[in-house]
Amino acid sequence: MKLPIYAHPMLTVLVDDSSSLLQSLPPRPHGRKVFHQADEALAWLMQSPQHERVPLRVNHDLPACSVTVDVDSIFRVSGQRGRFAVPSVVVVDFYMPHMNGLDFCRALQYLPCKKILLAGPGEERIAMEAMNSGLIDRYVRKQDGDAPAQLEREIARMQQAWFLDQERVAGDLLAMHEYSFLQCRQVAEVVRQLYHNHGFVEHYIFPQPNGILLIDEAGEAQLMVVETEAGMRAQYEIARDSGAPRPLLQALEQRRVLPFFDHEGRDGMYDRSIGGAWQRYCQEPQVCRGEQTYYWALFELPPSYLSEQPYTHAQYLSEAA
Repeated sequence: MKLPIYAHPMLTVLVDDSSSLLQSLPPRPHGRKVFHQADEALAWLMQSPQHERVPLRVNHDLPACSVTVDVDSIFRVSGQRGRFAVPSVVVVDFYMPHMNGLDFCRALQYLPCKKILLAGPGEERIAMEAMNSGLIDRYVRKQDGDAPAQLEREIARMQQAWFLDQERVAGDLLAMHEYSFLQCRQVAEVVRQLYHNHGFVEHYIFPQPNGILLIDEAGEAQLMVVETEAGMRAQYEIARDSGAPRPLLQALEQRRVLPFFDHEGRDGMYDRSIGGAWQRYCQEPQVCRGEQTYYWALFELPPSYLSEQPYTHAQYLSEAA
């Protein structure tokens, strides 16, 4: 799966009157909202918080109309207090009193939520037909021994797919230019591993330098700087034209360092004021080979790069308790 331009924890809505399957899921009391009546769930979802899309700017002044993405606005989503309370996935049992699961999903078809149906032994054919027609996105067979684990995996996949669907236009526009790594499945796998190894829970693409802002539960942020071969050449050429020391130029030319010269407003590039202290701004790059070769490294993000500190998932959980 490709990399969304941003992703963060969201709400999963569980609708079932008596299922032991839902009761066997690992507890996530503030990442899930449970309903035992379909009509109550439907009424809540119709009034639930909605996702704020990344703004696209249309310029009619040029000879050819152009559409641009406000990249600066993307990482500012991390300051939105309501982002964790937006429902992205609905899980509903097929058999519900007064309204079966398919009728429930049909009533929600104009909402962007991903829909997962819990199907019993005699309901699998109906569930498959519903998925093929687009009424639901996935189904899980309740009778399978690993059904809870399957459901957890499908919820995670559907949350990722939700972000890709909601920001598809912005993502495709950005991938045509400096953010080609958004289309690289190998980069997406690297980011997934970083989530696992560092405890990150959300990410946002970042401007100047191009990369990915990764944030953990407590709001600690790191910047994954990502460069292509063209980007590495640009780093070398700007350093050379700025009179950088020869050891830095050699290291850049040989791809032994990835720099993040963290002077705000200077695009992360070398300038003469750095002088011979360049090493403290550099790390050895990791290499990710997909359709292009990408060089990446994690850097601590200076506080000055964020106009406001993220509203953290830990804060949300504490306030929702």
